[in-house]
Amino acid sequence: MIAVELRKLVLRPRMWVSVGLLCLLPAIVAVFLATADFAPPPGQGGAFLSAVVGDGSLYPAAALALVLPLFLPIAVAVVAGDAIAGEAAGGTLRYLLVRPVGRTRLLVAKLVAVAAYVTAAIAIVVLTSLVLGVLLFGTGGEAVPGGPPAGVVTLSGGSLSSSGLALRLLGAVAYIVLSMLGFAAITMFLSTLTDSALGAALGGLAVLITSSVLETLDAAAPVKPYLPTHYWLSWIDFFRDPVLWRNIDHGLVLQAAYIVVFMGAAWANFATRDIKS
Repeated sequence: MIAVELRKLVLRPRMWVSVGLLCLLPAIVAVFLATADFAPPPGQGGAFLSAVVGDGSLYPAAALALVLPLFLPIAVAVVAGDAIAGEAAGGTLRYLLVRPVGRTRLLVAKLVAVAAYVTAAIAIVVLTSLVLGVLLFGTGGEAVPGGPPAGVVTLSGGSLSSSGLALRLLGAVAYIVLSMLGFAAITMFLSTLTDSALGAALGGLAVLITSSVLETLDAAAPVKPYLPTHYWLSWIDFFRDPVLWRNIDHGLVLQAAYIVVFMGAAWANFATRDIKS
């Protein structure tokens, strides 16, 4: 069943369109940075943008910072919202379950497919951004006047070897994948409540917007540590020296809790859902 869902995912043109759009924003930003006469001052603009001019090998981290707050969650919401509701709307859900395929097995296969999409999308963004960064900015040449020292690739001002940078990128990618799976679990739960894939995706986006708005309110301080988006940007701590694990650990525990709770809720609802109507 998992192989079937993965094959369906790969053969859907909209999947590749969404991945292409995710890669487009970092590409546009890279071109503007390369053609500008100056880099963004440190602390201004997106994360890492002031450093990538001196070392293009760090551009994948800047690309992740560009797509994570909005574009990647939108893509995840569309894919996860379509998981069950899309099958129901298309009339294929009942035929899937007529075969000897249990509902739990189908739900797990859908989650694996979403995880594969998120991992593939992030990996493609990282690889294309790395190629663009190296081509446009080089790999740590001479320092740019007024910019960061050559070879600086951490937010703490230290330098990293190529292998060290690769390991931190892998850690950041794994963290972002788990964060997106926590959000996907919420949207997949909504997908079991409706026959409208668009409605489920919009519900997931409503959760995203609500969480983002509450993050800006001081009055919401007591609930901020439990919001799904609260620790999303903690992957940046992989690029500090030393790595700051406190928020990363909290983020991993929180997203794991979201996955368990909302996939459990999705299973409980889907297992008793009437698919004949």
